[in-house]
Amino acid sequence: MPRFIHSEPELLRRLARTKAVLFDWDGVFNDGFKDADGGSPFSEVGSMGVNLLRFALWLRNGTLPKAAVITGQHNPFAERFGQRERLHGVYMGFTNKPEAFDAFLSTHGLQADEVAFFFDDVLDLPVAARCGLRVMIGSTVTAWLIEQAIARDEVDIVTANSGGDNGLREATDAVIALLGHGAHVIAHRTAYSETYQRYLGERQAVEPVVLRNAR
Repeated sequence: MPRFIHSEPELLRRLARTKAVLFDWDGVFNDGFKDADGGSPFSEVGSMGVNLLRFALWLRNGTLPKAAVITGQHNPFAERFGQRERLHGVYMGFTNKPEAFDAFLSTHGLQADEVAFFFDDVLDLPVAARCGLRVMIGSTVTAWLIEQAIARDEVDIVTANSGGDNGLREATDAVIALLGHGAHVIAHRTAYSETYQRYLGERQAVEPVVLRNAR
């Protein structure tokens, strides 16, 4: 079960403004290990969680939430995921993640507190500090860092499972549960209802933008 750092009313207050979802890659979609070319894969379990969360926000807000990945590496798996899942952006090679975050906000006319951020490590904290809802993928080896992030008020939810153990799915399901209409999300998806198909049509119309930082 995830660990809630703040009260449910506070989490709901933060979630009420959410119009976008932003994800770190390594350690969130996977265990953080890379191949020789700097690539790291993703799980279909996490992928479904991301899709269901976007659908849940679409149901609540009536519009498709903006969605993007920020990663410090030029990662072909992240790019492939962004293209397949029709994310609005994949920001690659950004070791200074606030730079990519500012570009994401500017491109989509968002305020920082309208973003829910899913992350796992120290390089993500400058972005987490500014976001409205901060969900940290937990791990026994980062227990000390998690406590530091809590002390710095840069996290709202911590998962019990790591990225390699599908912590991302735990995170997305926790946020859907907070939204309060998870049963409707599942019912529409399993029935492949007209409502879900409208959402999917909007999602598939997104033209993902891949930004590669040359530095």
